[in-house]
Amino acid sequence: MDILNTFTLKSNRQIKINFDGGDLSSDAGLLLIKEFAAKIGFTKLIKKKFKTNDTSVRFHKDDENLMQMIYQIISAYFEDDCADELTLDPVFNAILEKNSLASQPTLSRFFNRMDEDTLLQFDDIDKSFRDIIYSIKCPEHMLLDLDSTLFGTYGNQEGEGFNFHYQAHGYHPLLCYDGLNGDLLKAELRDGTLHCSNDADKFMEPLFQEYLERGIKTYLRGDSGFSSPKLYKTCEMNGCSYAIRLKQNSLLVALASDKDEALYKATKEDQISYAVTYGEFLYQAGSWDYPRRVVFKIEKPYGQLTHMYTFIVTNMDMEPYQVIQFYCGRGKMENFIKEGKGGFDFAAVSSHSKVVNANRMRLHMLAYNLFNWFRRLALPANMRKQQVDTIRLKLIKIAARAVRSARYITFKLCSSCPYKKEFYRTLENIQQLTVQLE
Repeated sequence: MDILNTFTLKSNRQIKINFDGGDLSSDAGLLLIKEFAAKIGFTKLIKKKFKTNDTSVRFHKDDENLMQMIYQIISAYFEDDCADELTLDPVFNAILEKNSLASQPTLSRFFNRMDEDTLLQFDDIDKSFRDIIYSIKCPEHMLLDLDSTLFGTYGNQEGEGFNFHYQAHGYHPLLCYDGLNGDLLKAELRDGTLHCSNDADKFMEPLFQEYLERGIKTYLRGDSGFSSPKLYKTCEMNGCSYAIRLKQNSLLVALASDKDEALYKATKEDQISYAVTYGEFLYQAGSWDYPRRVVFKIEKPYGQLTHMYTFIVTNMDMEPYQVIQFYCGRGKMENFIKEGKGGFDFAAVSSHSKVVNANRMRLHMLAYNLFNWFRRLALPANMRKQQVDTIRLKLIKIAARAVRSARYITFKLCSSCPYKKEFYRTLENIQQLTVQLE
């Protein structure tokens, strides 16, 4: 029998401390995530579609381990080791409907069982969830923002290499986001030495086909790292309008010389103020099968004499300045990547095996998307633009005490929580969703 020790603070004799507070948790807001996941059929779909090739009989099943990791990531418990600290947490056990969580060794073995087949399962799961989310609100068109980033590696891991663009060792994954709402539509972990445009056309082909089948018009934006004729052709064959930046070269500058000279003349009397001009021409690089439209912007920055050039290859028929504005909107994608890496630990590639690291990335991607859908579809309007760290602080990290009776578990949330109104409003929004499940 444990002896309850009560301590009195010497700094204030009226304050006493003991560990008899009851069954407590600091993550009561996960109950909202659980309710949302149930509403969109998330848990059932994971149970139906996810299974590793290991046929051993296990106490902690694959789909349960996957859901545990997703809830851990949403709560910012990124490491496998965190499971050992959460094993008896009442909120985690309630939402997973278990008496105790899987331990760190169990989760590590779970990741090591993943292979190429589970990567294909993640593809199927992602597409199935898009079907569900689009049944709530189907987009009129799809804006595809394509980019790459660096995941730092630690040691001699499979596929790691020195990337000259980032001047660092790591993996060089491809990422494609919905540029309007931040959904991560597709991700692929690649060797660190690969260039951005390597097989970018093959990477995008399945997404183009999916949205063609849905009857949704697609638009694609990419920086100069994706200036590949293979990608242009794939876009054109799949009805995708694109705007991709070209690297500046002497031939492009020469083709824009008329506008350049006109800008010099226009600013001859005022070489301090900002000035800009736009134009277009047909251009065919040596590797292109035929000429394509290139629009450009030439600008003289404030207080400078030199001109800056932006060249965009496109199959869109908008005015040059509209194409430039459309392309520049892709800057939001950097915020999406930053939130994924900082708020959901996308770069958790700690395994020696590349395929295991790829599966880890896809699991973290799934947690990111679940949270992003929750933020967009369930949160009150005044919270939908907030970053994950802010939402965690306000709605996830809420203290609660679990009170158990013969039939129920009642979670008594912190009485002084300043976001009670937002909590209840989120719960109402979830219950009012109209979802088309299989």
